[in-house]
Amino acid sequence: MNIVIEGAGEVGSHLAKMLRAEANAVTVIDSDEDRLKALGAYADVETVRGNPSSIAILKQAGVAKADLFIAVFPFAPQEVNLVGALLARQIGAKKVIARINDEDFLSAENKLLFKEMGIELMFYPERSAADEIVHALRHGNATETMDFARGKLQISVFKIDEESPLVDRTLEEFIRMMTPQEATLFRIIAVSRGEQTLIPGFAMKFLYGDTVYTIAKREGMDCIAKYFGKAESNVKRVMILGGSSIGRMVARSLGRKGMDVKIIDKDKERCIALTEALEENILIVQGDGRNSDFLYEEGIRDCDAFVALTGSDETNVLACVVAKKFGVPRTVAEVENIEYIKIAEEMGVDTVINKKLITAARIFKFTLSGKARFVKYLSRTDAEVIEYTTAPGSAITKAPLKDLRFPKNAIICGVIRGGEAFIAIGSTQIEAYDRVTVFALPQTINEIDRFFK
Repeated sequence: MNIVIEGAGEVGSHLAKMLRAEANAVTVIDSDEDRLKALGAYADVETVRGNPSSIAILKQAGVAKADLFIAVFPFAPQEVNLVGALLARQIGAKKVIARINDEDFLSAENKLLFKEMGIELMFYPERSAADEIVHALRHGNATETMDFARGKLQISVFKIDEESPLVDRTLEEFIRMMTPQEATLFRIIAVSRGEQTLIPGFAMKFLYGDTVYTIAKREGMDCIAKYFGKAESNVKRVMILGGSSIGRMVARSLGRKGMDVKIIDKDKERCIALTEALEENILIVQGDGRNSDFLYEEGIRDCDAFVALTGSDETNVLACVVAKKFGVPRTVAEVENIEYIKIAEEMGVDTVINKKLITAARIFKFTLSGKARFVKYLSRTDAEVIEYTTAPGSAITKAPLKDLRFPKNAIICGVIRGGEAFIAIGSTQIEAYDRVTVFALPQTINEIDRFFK
């Protein structure tokens, strides 16, 4: 694909690197020469310096022949991205996407208005991050989850700790532990160990520290949590460190679900603004959340979850470590430096949120066939989860799964057919219009895509 990206900030640079790695031709526009030089140092992309709203610059960047135009210009009003996207569409770009920072634009009415003008997707990374955090807190016994068909199928990520019944057992031994009924409810699809992501065979042994990826039907979630030694977490009291836009949205969502929420921020003016913007049942406290004595006085030991959303990755990670030492069962940290994500997980942070990865997943599906409905990157691995709608006559429908030469670094996890959801096994025959969930390592994505065309 020919892809033009407006903006060489953090999000734009990450997208450029990721999309170029998939053999796309990528051109990046930015008015800041230093940002373009920094990008060019580690990504093999074309760069064009100039005003992102200039028709001449857009044409110079090849927008007229672009398959995809992504407007993510940093440190500028959202109107810059919207104007750039609309101009790109008129000049000839086949699909255009724009970053925004106003929730009102995401209403159904407004999204329809902009779609009629040609913008395929408007995304608000902070809103997406807030939604991920709320979702993580509602599924407290896994480190990460994602739902399909409103929860009929769920992919969950579990860390094997010392108390897990699976330690030092093989996959075959684990299967023998299950009843025939339980075996239809969930499946282990992958294991992350160190720097490797493994598609497990029967002889593979689970080790302490492994991260295990599972898919389950809704009624199988309690069962799978039992086998991983994870008690159901009922989050009622949440402390949020940092009154950023993400913190505000998380607090509002949790407050509306009846949870007790407290936001701590050291900035007096921000605390006043939060008090005016949020409902009365959300408590705002001014103070330095880096001070463990202050956190203790504010009742951190009574919290079910601690969410760190300051502008500092280091502060967020260390605050979560402190929260764990105070006995908080569930911690979430925003970590924007991708290099720090693994460190944060190794230090015991339960869930790590990264806006760039969330945004990249939403955009990446536009580079696949039109049958890809959903893409998500998973923590602790470079793997992706993709949901496809099966095209009539596609290769995936030609035989049962065991008879297809499906890529070895990918696995079909589950199928939604009409109102029914089921776990995929070797004898499963995919049918036209099935919604199919695939777990895949990056090197197999293009090959998988061809199965569903």
